[in-house]
Amino acid sequence: MAATHDPGPEVAAERGEEHAGASRHPFRIGEGTVRVGTASWTDPTMTAAGVFYPPDAKTAEERLRYYADQFPIVEVDATYYALPNRRMGEVWLERTPPEFTFDIKAHALMTGQPSEVKRLPKEIREELPVELLDKKRIYGRDLPPELYDAIWEQFLDALKPLHSAGKLGAVFLQYPRWFFPSNESRDAIVEARERLGDVSTAVEFRNGSWFNEKNAERTIRFLEKYEIPFVMVDEPQTKSSLPPIMAVTSPRLAVVRFHGRRVETWEAKGIPVVERFRYLYDDDELGEWVPRVREAAAAARDVHVLMNNCYANYGTTNARELAALLQSEA
Repeated sequence: MAATHDPGPEVAAERGEEHAGASRHPFRIGEGTVRVGTASWTDPTMTAAGVFYPPDAKTAEERLRYYADQFPIVEVDATYYALPNRRMGEVWLERTPPEFTFDIKAHALMTGQPSEVKRLPKEIREELPVELLDKKRIYGRDLPPELYDAIWEQFLDALKPLHSAGKLGAVFLQYPRWFFPSNESRDAIVEARERLGDVSTAVEFRNGSWFNEKNAERTIRFLEKYEIPFVMVDEPQTKSSLPPIMAVTSPRLAVVRFHGRRVETWEAKGIPVVERFRYLYDDDELGEWVPRVREAAAAARDVHVLMNNCYANYGTTNARELAALLQSEA
């Protein structure tokens, strides 16, 4: 990978400081409101001394308060690995300003992916059937219906403080690479949307077959029918990747996530997750998305733009740079 895309935190910090004010608040493009932020505020490479946070931001509370002063939105990925609880939602509510927005990733069991048994809440583990107790990982399909329902109920309960205060953006249903286009898969998406009730959703596919020549039009029609926002992505292009498709499928919300373009680590095994996203976009690459985001803002009331290249300060720097580009073009 060229040094341009992995110059180190010091170089990235200098770039980010040039546009430090551009991303602090939501901004309008036409009739749409755009929020730009990152997909983490807690990654260890980001919280390391001198990378993004000031020296006096040492606790979880201080870091969230600082982050929320710099950006109007964040994506929470921790909820994919562990079910959140009500107190967590209350804490996030207390520590962020009124206009702040949280997008929350659905728990793994909610999107057909495995969860480590040890990470499930105690009350759910205690109700597991005997044959599941010794398993390291389980899937939602393994659970009795009442326990599967309990997963969704606890997830939604945790989000109530944010939802009631107007700080909940959307729940991201991120489906795995083995989630192929089929009637069964589409039914699973509709079921998830129904389970979430009045909580906004957005769907991210991880397999490019949803948008191949055979399925692309049907996928768009399906999402438009149910007004489910399609998560547009910028990601490394491999055989199974989604191309950078521009599609707004709901008048309420459009979402764009940036994963970086580090092809060599995208599907590699046995490496730290953060290494997949260790990529700093240059201005030309960010500029490719300026007309697309503007188009999204013309079609949806809200646009969420999230940098998932959360190695060190790469995501925060690119978020600031893209926000500046979007406003200079507005």
